Amino acid sequence: MPAAPNRSGIWTGLAIAGAGALCIAAGWWLGQLQAGSAGSDPSRTALERQASSLQQRLNQGEASQAEQQRLLELLVALDRKAEATALLERLADQQPQQWSLRLLLAELRRDQQDRSGAEREVRQLLNLRPDQIEGLQLMALLQLEMGRGDQAQSQLEAALQRASKPQLKPEALPIGLLLANLLQKRGQAGQAESVLLKLAAEFPTDQRPLLARAMLQQERGDIKGAQESLALARSRKPGPSDPRLDQVAAAWGLAPLRDPSPLPPGKPTPALQSESGNP
Repeated sequence: MPAAPNRSGIWTGLAIAGAGALCIAAGWWLGQLQAGSAGSDPSRTALERQASSLQQRLNQGEASQAEQQRLLELLVALDRKAEATALLERLADQQPQQWSLRLLLAELRRDQQDRSGAEREVRQLLNLRPDQIEGLQLMALLQLEMGRGDQAQSQLEAALQRASKPQLKPEALPIGLLLANLLQKRGQAGQAESVLLKLAAEFPTDQRPLLARAMLQQERGDIKGAQESLALARSRKPGPSDPRLDQVAAAWGLAPLRDPSPLPPGKPTPALQSESGNP
């Protein structure tokens, strides 16, 4: 049987998709730079030379914003993370409106095992943007890693409440998906599924809650339920479907789901019947 998909990556994609944001909180940025670092000496020497030239321009106050960004990329790729952290801290302070810089700084600190420093950076971001989805994601991850799962859960529940009342806002969907992911990681699969069913009812045209539910069902061995959830997810979106549906279906040996037959009019699926019991 094909290997299971990377669940963490799929959950991250589900929560971030449609938010117009970078997948920074999953370490994507650092991973890409580190994966692209040169392994051969001649190549590394060239990168070191380029970094030295850019550092000199920065010290002289002549480096453009693009050059500073390039220097940052080079420092990370060359594994000079202490220097990269100092540069990123400077850039984040100089451009407080660029929230992504603060988030990158937090991720860089976490990569160096400075979780308390990373949490401090994320908290600074969330003080200005309390429901920033990438900030919430990284904060929850940090708190979970530090053994404070209860605090992470409470924070996401509060954020979901703010996004849901008095009026439902679009950001309730990615926040709810993050909460469901956290509940799953904490061994509370039943509560996670309840959150997903509520999201599926509140956002009836979005595939993501049902795709996430299918992942939960497959994990506990409910293949039929996972198949029904995937089929229902596909039926929600006319035209090209989310490629993650194909990815998950193929990995689980459920390829026939890729083109499900249409549901008879007026006949609810088991997933929708469950939704009706979760207002």
